[in-house]
Amino acid sequence: MKRQVMLDAGPLVALIDRNDRFHNWAKQEWSQIEHPLLTCEAVITESCFLVKTVYGGQAGILSLLRKGVIKIAFRLEDELREIDELMQRYQSVPMSLADACLVRMAELNPASEILTLDSDFLIYRKFRSQPISLIMP
Repeated sequence: MKRQVMLDAGPLVALIDRNDRFHNWAKQEWSQIEHPLLTCEAVITESCFLVKTVYGGQAGILSLLRKGVIKIAFRLEDELREIDELMQRYQSVPMSLADACLVRMAELNPASEILTLDSDFLIYRKFRSQPISLIMP
């Protein structure tokens, strides 16, 4: 069965920014994962903001989308109630919109893993109790 990987902002930024301390790790992981990596618009927005000072960073992210290496596979308006519940449940963490979307994507794709640098995903649970499969350094 194909391993479906959801992409968080941290590894995407690390891949684009050669000065990022996780750049080599991100490149290695990226080369071992079958494409496309699924993500949401909130992750793309966050990533583009974080690479705004990296020469060619935003263009690099958009290029990966255009080439189909990354695919936006989530409609926030279709999952708004569940996203709101997740953000309320984890408000003490707090949970970002991007993180909530990825957790919901993991719920909708049971055999998936999330490629992330964010240790908050060790706290988050699918369906309130199930740990999320993660790819982390």
